[in-house]
Amino acid sequence: MPIKDGEKKAKDVTVSSSLDVNALASKIEGKGLPPVEKWNPPFCGDLDIRIARDGTWFYLGSPIGRKRLVRLFSTVLRHDADGKHYLVTPVEKIGITVDDAPFVAVEMRVEGEGEQQVLKFRTNVDDWVTADGEHPIRVVTDQDTDEPSPYVLVRGRLEALIARAVFYDLVALGVERGAGDDYVFGVWSRGVFFPLGDPRGMD
Repeated sequence: MPIKDGEKKAKDVTVSSSLDVNALASKIEGKGLPPVEKWNPPFCGDLDIRIARDGTWFYLGSPIGRKRLVRLFSTVLRHDADGKHYLVTPVEKIGITVDDAPFVAVEMRVEGEGEQQVLKFRTNVDDWVTADGEHPIRVVTDQDTDEPSPYVLVRGRLEALIARAVFYDLVALGVERGAGDDYVFGVWSRGVFFPLGDPRGMD
């Protein structure tokens, strides 16, 4: 697979796994969304790929400019119980760096209302996920800054960080449950209530 000008720096570089991005891409081309959770290949080292918090993929410090290539790699991404992220094929398991979540939810669609409301999110690699019992929304609040970081589970242990603009839209759909000490603010999707935290701290 050819590399664009912005990726020429990475063209002839190999790592401990003896793979570069082109060699890896050639192994997974055209396989769709494979069952990576079922594969148990040997660990073959780390590849200098990093996914930044904004969802940008970097190889050897340079952004991977081809969305199709990023999409291809995302289909074999796995987050294991050891807390690390890997690109996995039937014969190789290659470590990469993920700054936060590997995906970003950049769009939200809303169907219905009330407890029957359905929230669907599109990620930066064009996966769609519906928030429900198997794909929960969670919000982590920074203890120092009180800044909320919202996530939705895409598949396996892979989450998408919900973009700020999308999160504001999500908060606008929020409703209250209970009162007093039992007060909870959150949203419904597919009959599941997801707490979002105190809306007064989300301005």
